[in-house]
Amino acid sequence: MKSVLWFIGLCSVLISHGVEASHNIYLHLQSYQTNTVHQPYRTGYHFQPSKNWMNDPNGPMVDNGIYHLMYQWNPLGPVWGNIVWAHATSADLINWQHHKHAIYPSESFDIKGCWSGSATFVQGKPVIQYTGIIESNQWNYQVQDMAVPKNLSDPYLTEWIKPAEYNPVMKPIDGINASSFRDPTTGWKGPDGKWRVVIGSKIDREGMAILFRSDDFIHWTKAKEPLHSGKEIGMWECPDFFPVAVDGKKGLETSVLGPNVKHVFKVSLDDTKHDYYTVGTYNPATDKYTPDEGSVDNDSGLRYDYGKFYASKTFFDSEKHRRILWGWINESSSVENDAKKGWSGVQAIPRVLLLDKSGKQLKQWPVKELNELRGEKVYLHSTVLKGGSVVEVTGVTASQADVFVKFKLPKLEDAETFDSSWSNPQLLCSSKPASVQGKSGPFGLIALASKNFEEQTAIFFRIFNNQNKYVVLMCSDQSRSSTDDTNDKTAYGAFVNMEPNHDKLNIRSLIDHSIIESYGVDGKAVITARVYPTIAIDTGARLYVFNNGTQDVKMSSLKAWSMMKADIRYLEDSKTSNT
Repeated sequence: MKSVLWFIGLCSVLISHGVEASHNIYLHLQSYQTNTVHQPYRTGYHFQPSKNWMNDPNGPMVDNGIYHLMYQWNPLGPVWGNIVWAHATSADLINWQHHKHAIYPSESFDIKGCWSGSATFVQGKPVIQYTGIIESNQWNYQVQDMAVPKNLSDPYLTEWIKPAEYNPVMKPIDGINASSFRDPTTGWKGPDGKWRVVIGSKIDREGMAILFRSDDFIHWTKAKEPLHSGKEIGMWECPDFFPVAVDGKKGLETSVLGPNVKHVFKVSLDDTKHDYYTVGTYNPATDKYTPDEGSVDNDSGLRYDYGKFYASKTFFDSEKHRRILWGWINESSSVENDAKKGWSGVQAIPRVLLLDKSGKQLKQWPVKELNELRGEKVYLHSTVLKGGSVVEVTGVTASQADVFVKFKLPKLEDAETFDSSWSNPQLLCSSKPASVQGKSGPFGLIALASKNFEEQTAIFFRIFNNQNKYVVLMCSDQSRSSTDDTNDKTAYGAFVNMEPNHDKLNIRSLIDHSIIESYGVDGKAVITARVYPTIAIDTGARLYVFNNGTQDVKMSSLKAWSMMKADIRYLEDSKTSNT
């Protein structure tokens, strides 16, 4: 609790006093940092900077075959503040080369901060829109700015300029709260030839996506009505809006419309720090988005990820005709421990998004390029896991692995009865952790486990019978993940919408030192955990498949690979900042 209160106080200071205060606090935090080379929690193949604080992914895009990722970064320390847009490029979304910062506070329209935004291709050329903070009696006064490449012949787009004659391109007018006006979406073009962009905002407790239109992507007019809004749910941050194909085969460019197209609206809720999305219909004539029946924007709605995942952003990969999702994985460790290790925050593995055949939700899967990092492989054949059994998976680097396990769905009559009062999957996973025996479950994986199981993180299913229909609960149990009790060890959970005649019961877990990113039922539910074991680190980590139910469970197969380290090159690795 002490560390939580300290962090809240720190954030208050940063917000009140800005860059100078943040810099002074960073100098204070330096006294906590160790000079040790050993970093057991740094990831091997997830994207992260060499040091310091990172949060939202910004302006992801692909241009002339080169992928660009920009992100919110503090050059001065492992806490939020002094934010710039750091910039890295890649040929494969896995291995990265950093360049000098793309955007940083420098002009009157962003001198107090350069916050999140998006990239849009206008007449084939990339344009960034981002939230700038201007000098004001109200420090947090937000406007929308634009930046364009200085040299389009530069394949890495290392320099960006902010046209002073246009900026800011959008201001908080017509009653918009100037402190709740941020995070422009990728633009899309309607049948009338006009561009549209949405900005996150709120009025009192009503979250809203404020719509702006433009003929030239420079001069913008606020629409009378928002694209979409939701009552009593607070500020909508980092909105995202894009089409998906009904057949679920390929991603779509952001302006695509048609009878075989649905739309997805995603919002990051400032109140809960979770990302939610709905599937629905967009009417280009009225510029209104309507979620389908049963698709809701509040805390009971669908999430991209039921664990540590926020401020996500998608882009259309025109090279491979797919929509790619990026998301920020924040920490579960204390601020003091972040200071000691000298960094905070990583990015999730980029994921491909497709509409599920039900048309009611999305499916997610790691980009296939990740498979190129797979090394030594272990394969376990079909076997029956007796109740209470634990089988070690040997022959892989358990602290840095990719694991895919398939199970056969237990018989419905063997499952315990579902209680209709169990409406919150996270609470259900907390009350029924891996150590609590049921009938059909818990069964799944135990990752980052110590030899004597003092530390372990279990990713598992429980199967219930609800009036002769399956209920599938997926959990990620961090309650025993570390002997260090200063860490947040919350259990996460999700109900998985599974069709027994079509879907396969499986888990894919990407284990990477302090991350366990788990995909259930071919990506219908995803849970990302941050864990910080003190014993189960490096070669001390072990991997198991288990069944703690009273009923036997058939494991159809298990494949596991040791993962090689991604090649992520930082500015300090280069002789110049432009390479």
